[in-house]
Amino acid sequence: MPLQVSDYTWQQTKTAVFISVPLRGVCVRDADVFCTENYLKVNFSPFLFEVFLYAPIDDENSKAKIGNDAIAFTLYKKEVAMWETLSVSVDKEMMQRIREKSILQAQERAKEAAEAKAAARREDQKYALNVMMKIEEEERKKIEDMKENERLKATKELEAWKECQRKAEEQKRIQREEKFCEQGKQTEEERNKLKHKSLTRIAASRNLAAKGRNSENIFLEKLKQDSIPAPRSVGSIKINFTPRVFPTALRESQVAEEEEWLHKQAEARRALNTDIPELSDLKEEEKNPEWLKDKGNKLFAKENYLAAINAYNLAIRLNNKIPLLYLNRAACHLKLKNLHKAIEDSSKALELLTPPVADNANGRMKAYIRRGTAFCQLELYIEGLQDYEAALKIDPSNKIVQNDAEKIRKIIQGTELKS
Repeated sequence: MPLQVSDYTWQQTKTAVFISVPLRGVCVRDADVFCTENYLKVNFSPFLFEVFLYAPIDDENSKAKIGNDAIAFTLYKKEVAMWETLSVSVDKEMMQRIREKSILQAQERAKEAAEAKAAARREDQKYALNVMMKIEEEERKKIEDMKENERLKATKELEAWKECQRKAEEQKRIQREEKFCEQGKQTEEERNKLKHKSLTRIAASRNLAAKGRNSENIFLEKLKQDSIPAPRSVGSIKINFTPRVFPTALRESQVAEEEEWLHKQAEARRALNTDIPELSDLKEEEKNPEWLKDKGNKLFAKENYLAAINAYNLAIRLNNKIPLLYLNRAACHLKLKNLHKAIEDSSKALELLTPPVADNANGRMKAYIRRGTAFCQLELYIEGLQDYEAALKIDPSNKIVQNDAEKIRKIIQGTELKS
């Protein structure tokens, strides 16, 4: 049987009523305060304070302060007037009807508040989704512009290189032609000298009539033998080498094993790169998820969170079974206030960090803390406290997590109640 509190005091003005209810040892955790526009009740075992108000009050703006072994109420009147008494005298049946009506009003108001909060949460999610889509579209456009600029730059450099090569080839061709002309002139000069020499000898042979026709023929054959032939024409010899993927010589290789290995590598690359057109512009080492994870970590350290998210996104598309990628991307989303995405990535990391063993304890604790932080920033303190308590089960001696969990409990309990 509860003890009815009757030694309370009250004061009033035309706009407000002030009530002080002494309760020894009262605290926020154990006191149950219920208030509507016509009814006020405080239940602190074994004490009970109940009053049926003289006139309606504004229960939404009224306040209750708990501390120093008492509860101080500040109740704002709906109508400006002085009350004759604090409570009205009613029979037990009327009291019961007022209690039931007050409970129904409180339930209806709580239902409306929950619906309003859910609607506001949906609007926030919709707005956040639109903002993220806009940011991602701008980032995608920025990346496409960068790619186009790099392509144009590479095209210009290639054209300039081709022009330099063409000029170099033209210069070599001119030098070869000049060299051939000089060689031709030298050959022509030698032929003229030989021709002049042969004519001189012919003239001398004609003066030697005693030698006869046979001597002249022998002399002419000797001149033909002494003549210098024309230089050989220029040519080129083309050598082809057998293309090899492996560094060993063909005579040292095992063709069957090498062909099988190359076939498997090609199949793996095709399976990996079929749906990821972005990989066509990357180097081989940049297609490694571990390399992309390290790249994202460096970008995160430089506070370039959007670029870090892009690196983690590509790494996850290459291998979606690495929990650390989701865990690191959740940290980036927390920095950018993408709270719903941080919750999703933390939850996905927890799914992959199974079964719970000692080796993945650190990763699971980080996932719980980051998801709990996102919940608290969304004002979902109960869900956030559950995640922090799960983290404390993994590492009970962590002082920082203990302090954060205690702060969340104080926020949930509150020091100022609004009816």
